[in-house]
Amino acid sequence: MDIDALRQEIDAIDKEVLKLLNQRVKAASKIGEIKKEHDAPVYVPAREEAVFKKLIKVSDGPLGEAEIRSIFREIISASISLEKKMAIAFLGPEATFTHQAAVKNFGSRLNYLPYPAIEAVFDAVEKREVDYGVVPIENSAEGTVFHTLEALVDSELKIVAQITLPMEHCLIAKGSIEAVERVYSKSEALEACRDWLRRTVPNAALIETSHAGRAVELARDEPGAAAIGSAFSATFYSMPMLAKGIQGGKNDEARFFIVGREMPKVMGGGLDKTSVLLAIPNAPGMLAKAIEPLSREGVDITKIESRPNRKRPWDSVFFIDFIGHWEDAPVQAAMQAISEASVEVKWLGSYPASSKL
Repeated sequence: MDIDALRQEIDAIDKEVLKLLNQRVKAASKIGEIKKEHDAPVYVPAREEAVFKKLIKVSDGPLGEAEIRSIFREIISASISLEKKMAIAFLGPEATFTHQAAVKNFGSRLNYLPYPAIEAVFDAVEKREVDYGVVPIENSAEGTVFHTLEALVDSELKIVAQITLPMEHCLIAKGSIEAVERVYSKSEALEACRDWLRRTVPNAALIETSHAGRAVELARDEPGAAAIGSAFSATFYSMPMLAKGIQGGKNDEARFFIVGREMPKVMGGGLDKTSVLLAIPNAPGMLAKAIEPLSREGVDITKIESRPNRKRPWDSVFFIDFIGHWEDAPVQAAMQAISEASVEVKWLGSYPASSKL
């Protein structure tokens, strides 16, 4: 079969795909009308994750999980945008990993608004200025973002989804690598890529900026300048990438929370993750005693993070992640037992455990 014949075959497939996509959008719009009548949320992370998992399971290739998620993320985003003009707040500025996480999670068709502080993102969601907020919670290079944990303590918003992104760094510039005289980026990115920079552009000056987006702007505007940023930031500013994955073999990841006003739905089958806060009196053995009911009920703890209690400085606050949904019977039994042990419990949210984009 020659190229012209293959192109005709592709054209015929595209026509059929478009017909089916329009049918899908019409069906989704009908669901949207029903949701509007019942004041139900348009965005349901548990349902979306279930859709992704079904599609990945039935696919016989060559498309893999990442490609399937990316394609159907945009299809769902287009459907949502036809149902409602949804606005998403994120910790700014633009072209950062948090911005990238927001777009990767919700798709490119929604309205994204940068906010200057994590608290401002929470305020925007609470005041209904936006529908959801995206904030960083941790990364493997710098650890936990405690401002986000503290905002969760003070807010009635719930975590409704999580996102994990690889922190891949790229060299971004208009010219060639040989022409690079200065490299701009955040101090953390410069340090992560220092070995590669020393080998590849040994005479270039390394200059810190407040964020990666600003670095890419400088690389765009200054001859001889380059930036270290993500592929997303390069695309956002329409800049070419000269090299990818320059972080010296390190596979750092960043994790983000989606916060919203509604109660998260149940996926079941061990596919949910829950985050809670435990305020524990400062006494010998209290942590072990507090979390023992989780072990007894067969609940798998995946993370424990401690912070001083701002209200009672001599006590501690523990942020705990575990597998399961808040509404699961074993979780409810464990939380009841923990509360009876003079431990203050706050549910921060339940969300799909799978999250890599």
